[in-house]
Amino acid sequence: MSAKPARRYEKRRRAEAEQETRRRITEAAVQLHAAVGPARTTVSAVAERAGVQRATVYRHFPADADLFAACSARWTSMHPYPAPDAWPAIADARERTRTALAELYAYYREAQPMLANVIRDAELLPALRAVMEPAGRYFREVEEILAAGWPDGDRAERRAALALALDFSTWRTLAARLSDRQAADVMTRMVACAGHEAFDR
Repeated sequence: MSAKPARRYEKRRRAEAEQETRRRITEAAVQLHAAVGPARTTVSAVAERAGVQRATVYRHFPADADLFAACSARWTSMHPYPAPDAWPAIADARERTRTALAELYAYYREAQPMLANVIRDAELLPALRAVMEPAGRYFREVEEILAAGWPDGDRAERRAALALALDFSTWRTLAARLSDRQAADVMTRMVACAGHEAFDR
């Protein structure tokens, strides 16, 4: 074997090792974020769980934003939000809203530990808030899809009710007493009532 192919092989091995190290660090951080939250996750804890030195963590992720972005990408790849593609085809506004909320609430139940920690800690960590912007775009899209199903979907009361129904904190309050399907039914009725003229008096 000539020296050149040997060098290429060694370079590839080093690159694969680096990728594996980065993956272990990311996985360790994801696990800690779900367990204690990003704000309480230290670099030392990430390094210990990943089996690397603190300096190695900093080499792969020099800033908090870098690690948050990698964790977010990893987490969302394993726990994607419900796809809204089929919802616009549901003509009935109540059924469209009920279906979307039921799917979203089931997702909330599955992802509750991570979502609760991230939402709580986003108030403390500007870098984390920036990483959460794709989630914000997702919920704005969902609100548009659901609002479009109602004849007065741009009405302020209707939009406010939809925003409340989609909120994770709303689900947590309801989930203490109701199943996800029951919660979706309750919030669908609330959204329906929000546009009722009787409430303007």
